[in-house]
Amino acid sequence: SAIVTFRATSRVLLFDETGRTLLFLQYGKSHDVPARWITPGGGVDPGESHDEAALREVVEETGLVLDSIEPPFRDEDFVPDQRWHPYQTGHWAWYSVTTTRFEPARDGWTEEERADVIDWRWMTADELEADEHEFEPPELADIIRGRG
Repeated sequence: SAIVTFRATSRVLLFDETGRTLLFLQYGKSHDVPARWITPGGGVDPGESHDEAALREVVEETGLVLDSIEPPFRDEDFVPDQRWHPYQTGHWAWYSVTTTRFEPARDGWTEEERADVIDWRWMTADELEADEHEFEPPELADIIRGRG
């Protein structure tokens, strides 16, 4: 199979009524590297828009069904951290959604997600920075503060 060097992704900040955002503690491409906190989201499938990917990923990863989503607040190329990702270049669109706090459902998780997701938590930026685990991207706490 061809080596995939580029990946387009959609990331979604889900805020609850207290301003906390839902994050997953998840392994990347290998369990040899410690898990890190990330937002819901994932790759854009062929023929899919970033908006469509964001809506699909939220349903698959959390069970939350959204009718629509506001345009992304960030839309840019990024350099994937090679510790967690097999591809060299990327483009991501970042979305912000406010919802009532809920318990994520695992029904839509892939086998990989079932193996790789250790924990999930509604967190403030301060709580994220105080946690012992890393988070991705490194500026995630500042992104959360900018949107919360």
